[in-house]
Amino acid sequence: MKKTIDLFGKKILPFLILMLMAVSSCTDDLDVQPRDDDEFTSEKYYQNPQAYRMFLAKLYAGLARAGNGEGDGGEDIGGIRNDFSVYMRAYYTLQQLPTDESIVAWADGNLPSMNSQTWTSGNEFIYVMYSRASYQISLANEFLRQSSPDKLASRPVAPEILNDMKSYRAEARFLRALSYWHALDMFGKFPIVTENNSVGFFYPEQKTPQEVFTFIADELQAIDADLKPSQSNEYGRIDKIAARMLLAKLYLNAQVYIGQNKDAEASQALADVVNSTYRIAQIPYSYLFMGDNDTNGAQNEFIFPIRFDGLHTTSGITNYLVHASILSSMNASDFGVSGGWKGLRARREFVSKFPDITGASDNRAMFHTEGQTLDINKISDEAQGYGVTKWTNKRSNGANGNDPTNNYVDTDFPMFRLADAYLMYAELAVKGQGSLSQAVTYVNALRTRANASIVSQGDLTLDFILAERSRELYWECHRRQDLIRFGKFTGGSYLWQFKGNSVNGAPIADHYRLFPIPDRARSANPNLAQNTGY
Repeated sequence: MKKTIDLFGKKILPFLILMLMAVSSCTDDLDVQPRDDDEFTSEKYYQNPQAYRMFLAKLYAGLARAGNGEGDGGEDIGGIRNDFSVYMRAYYTLQQLPTDESIVAWADGNLPSMNSQTWTSGNEFIYVMYSRASYQISLANEFLRQSSPDKLASRPVAPEILNDMKSYRAEARFLRALSYWHALDMFGKFPIVTENNSVGFFYPEQKTPQEVFTFIADELQAIDADLKPSQSNEYGRIDKIAARMLLAKLYLNAQVYIGQNKDAEASQALADVVNSTYRIAQIPYSYLFMGDNDTNGAQNEFIFPIRFDGLHTTSGITNYLVHASILSSMNASDFGVSGGWKGLRARREFVSKFPDITGASDNRAMFHTEGQTLDINKISDEAQGYGVTKWTNKRSNGANGNDPTNNYVDTDFPMFRLADAYLMYAELAVKGQGSLSQAVTYVNALRTRANASIVSQGDLTLDFILAERSRELYWECHRRQDLIRFGKFTGGSYLWQFKGNSVNGAPIADHYRLFPIPDRARSANPNLAQNTGY
């Protein structure tokens, strides 16, 4: 029978899931079958020669699924409906809903406050994100504890896994660094706990943003030698380029995180990314977000995809994006699913970033307008705000995904893709780190794919780059971070509908650049201090 403890202010299984259930992975080559948690006492679990592969699958699946046995009490995080508890869905809620790109009609709990930046430290959706990041870190720590040389020597590890263990451990450290980055980006201050901390209940000490930043940077540099070269790992697993991409993102946002300019370091890390074997996919833009984006050419651009399969993953970010985007005025069958959830729409300020809404002059403009108004005067009215048709369970050949019920989707989510790196390069070049002529080439590669007009070097301003990032990367969980980095999220220099809880937008205070430390986390750990302004 499962028991729970409270660590980092969240519901988790004891001993950090202890022996970690074998999980049906969202990565095809990591597929294993779920088994009963009770079977996995520490040493018994590791008598399976494939145990470490199962554990690694769990680490990756932690970004994609609610937990083992989704929907039947097997969720990793308790206290909230299981579909709301998924890591990347929580990440979308915090990174996209407070911005000019999307808005959701639903009134579940405190969800409406995410549309209008009126959240408080009691917001359960913020708590889920804090908990998910903490939980992933805990899992990675336990993997590293259990894969020490002495542990490996005492267990019947499959030879191919043992030979690959340096990469396994480096991937676990990357996934831990990723969650620490998410925590730094959203909460600033955060505890640092590693495999070197003793197992058992204790109150982790909250670290400063500088300490968290330094830890992440050091980790990403340290694992470089043990990660596999560009595109030499299984699709969906981490390689050196994913780590360099994360390092570049960390440095690019350093002025926000720690008040220091690290653009030179960002440029250096990014050089490895743009010069790697990854390539901009020479396919229609829409193919990047289809149910076969693991095979239709999009995979060549995806530096780190979060994988989904409608037969095995019944919740997740792309399942949410496909279903929640389908409004009453849209046909669910057009998107390869059996029904829509009537929630997500585009705000008018995002729509205005395209020269026309038909997509004729820029294929990235993927809007449904019939039966919808452009303006949103009532958030709960799903007929207000244009629909977005970017995400679908349709395959590029017109067929639906694998699930015969058409309830769950196959579409992978690109956590990192090369198009983002190209636009990061352009941003750095405008700020003096990089070649403007090369930046124009990168930007035009994306615009040409979208059948948009090409631009010249004189068009490359920071305002243009910010808008182009929105046009290329919308609803991919970048927008809040981008707006903050460009100085547009808080204050009144840029307004959008329902910013500051006003129909036409109102300025908001600078402390909203961070989310509050959740009350439930602070109640569980007296070492956690609240962020300024909350």
